[in-house]
Amino acid sequence: MASSVAKVLVLAGSAREGSLNKQLAKLAAKRIEALGGKATFIDLKDYPCPLFDEDIEAQGMPDNVLKLRDILAEHQALLIASPEYNGFITPLLKNTLDWLSRPYQDTPGLKLFAGKWAALVAASPGGLGGIRALPLGQQLLANLSLIVLPQPLSLPKAGSAFNESGALKDEATGGKLDALCQRLVDVMANHHR
Repeated sequence: MASSVAKVLVLAGSAREGSLNKQLAKLAAKRIEALGGKATFIDLKDYPCPLFDEDIEAQGMPDNVLKLRDILAEHQALLIASPEYNGFITPLLKNTLDWLSRPYQDTPGLKLFAGKWAALVAASPGGLGGIRALPLGQQLLANLSLIVLPQPLSLPKAGSAFNESGALKDEATGGKLDALCQRLVDVMANHHR
């Protein structure tokens, strides 16, 4: 039954038009679909949220936060592509997750995340491939009560890593991405039987 296929929400921690992480996130969404899962890619540029502030929250949850909450509630897993800013995840990603982890009406703070699966990938034009930010991203997702898959994918020299069709030129790296996406599809299938 198609309706029993668990859904993965895919997003990037960068809003920039030409973002390499956005490119990697879109590719991951395609690969999840090809490997038997269901994926929804969203662009955080379409959901601008103010910097988290309890005074703003007290005036009512921002509309885009409510939209993102509804989207997240429909998915059983997350795949996040995060750039690295000074060795950390991006303010955009942190701010989005901070808003989504707030209690709202009768929903406790971490309810939207608890028990869901998560996978992390990172792309960087440099040689490190965003590797310094990945453990921090994993720690944050675990703090939100997500079950984080080990062995995140890091993509160095990402500026020249994609071919014209958006796939990865290097077969071994493509295989690693597929393996991560396959693990996500498999754990959800086993979990939702």
